[in-house]
Amino acid sequence: MDAKELQIRELKDALAESRKLNIYLQKSLEESNANSKHLSEQISLLSEQVAYLTQKLFGTSSEKHAAEIPDGQLSFFDEAEASSDNTVPDSLSEEQIEAYARKKRRSRQELMASLPIRQIICDIPLDERICDLCGAGLKEIGREVVRRELEFIPAKLSVIEYVSVHYACPKCKETEEPFFLKAQTPNPLMKHSLASPSTVAWLWYQKYANGLPFYRQEKDWKQNGLELNRSTMANWTIQCASKYLKPIWDYYHKQLIKRKFLMADETRVQVLKEEGRSAQSDSFMWLYRTGEDGLAPIIVYEYQQSRAGYNALEFLKGFQGYLCCDGYAGYNRVMDIIRCGCWAHVRRYFKDAIPKGHEQDLSNLAVQGVEYCSKLFKYEESFQKKGYDSDQRKNARLEKEKPLLEAYWGWLETVPSIKNSRLDKAVQYARNQRQYLEHYLEDGHCSFSNNLSEQLMKAFATGRKNWLFHDTPPGAESSAIIYSVVETARANGLNIYKYLTFLLMYMPDTDSSDEDEMDWMMPWGEGAIQNCKN
Repeated sequence: MDAKELQIRELKDALAESRKLNIYLQKSLEESNANSKHLSEQISLLSEQVAYLTQKLFGTSSEKHAAEIPDGQLSFFDEAEASSDNTVPDSLSEEQIEAYARKKRRSRQELMASLPIRQIICDIPLDERICDLCGAGLKEIGREVVRRELEFIPAKLSVIEYVSVHYACPKCKETEEPFFLKAQTPNPLMKHSLASPSTVAWLWYQKYANGLPFYRQEKDWKQNGLELNRSTMANWTIQCASKYLKPIWDYYHKQLIKRKFLMADETRVQVLKEEGRSAQSDSFMWLYRTGEDGLAPIIVYEYQQSRAGYNALEFLKGFQGYLCCDGYAGYNRVMDIIRCGCWAHVRRYFKDAIPKGHEQDLSNLAVQGVEYCSKLFKYEESFQKKGYDSDQRKNARLEKEKPLLEAYWGWLETVPSIKNSRLDKAVQYARNQRQYLEHYLEDGHCSFSNNLSEQLMKAFATGRKNWLFHDTPPGAESSAIIYSVVETARANGLNIYKYLTFLLMYMPDTDSSDEDEMDWMMPWGEGAIQNCKN
């Protein structure tokens, strides 16, 4: 082999090695680029998570959306809002609607109209009622109310003694069988106890309506002259709730499942002493309430050890209608219902995906998602302000909202996102819930969002921040019963304390199997309205 051939062979070998090296370097570069992309996505996800948690911890919790974008920018939607609805007649003009929407500030006279008045007469002493000019006696010519003040009268404890009057026949008293007659007294809430309807009602009103736990109430009772410890309060609560309010709760439940439109939600609650479970285990408070059907609202809380869907299945047995709830899959176990999704949850997911400082950037996809949802909310608000009935609302939804929904679903298919990012979760949630999110179009009574039940669950969560946990399952069950009565009374415009007192006065002597008697005591019943209306 001559030198030239040897040189060619060496060059070929060098070229082959170069090609192998080139392939290896190219592969390494691709792996490096992929790794770099993965790291960038991870950094983006972590940064998004930090921003999200910071917002949840320190930011505002309001979900209100600005109607207009500042700096002269137009809304994402440029449809003229002044266009009238030709298919549904308006009961009010736009000017009347705007004037009606403005909340008028109440005067002092209006604020104090329901309060009793005690006058303090500031008079001139008799010996000074003399004319400085002629010395004649002065006569009263009128009175002037100079100012009005609010007077606070602190709580005052007193003891009530029930005295039974006894009678005997004077002619028969010397006989073998003398005749006696004793006056009957009302049944007590608890035998051999100081508990009365007013005291127990006040305990419940303070804890379940005002969020004041028993250990704080203990101090108030001591200030008022009675050392009433928290264990006694808890004992009164459990016994009275299970004996007197449980039949009310059962009646609420019975009436609730007869309705056609319901809403539901659930939240965690801690119970320390549950058999077979650690104190750190999560239990759940479920909430069921009537929807926007125009009838008297009914609100029922139920304590359960788990969030399993069979709890909703068991509670709603016999209900056939529309159920508005969030995206929790456990509600799918409920049979014979039409499930309606919550658009507030959809908007919340997109709002959480907006990067900090980009809330008004209409080129951001998450902002566009919020704009779509807010447009739907704006329509719903306008229908409410115009006073539409269910048929008018259904027609208006089909005309105005259905085309917007079609555009929204089409836009949703075009949204690119990083897997597991906030935007990706928002998109996936909306896609998965689509079949439920459109059911509200079927009936004008259907709720557009689950906000009504979430607001009621917030009342429970506010109290939970103060008393933190339940000690035992009976305590948690009692709380569910009392919260049901308190919130149903509030929703029906009753004075909560008066209604609790009213129930505790009548229930010890009431036959709970008598539907007429029970209906008389319901928040919408004649007895409750006459005795407990604000």
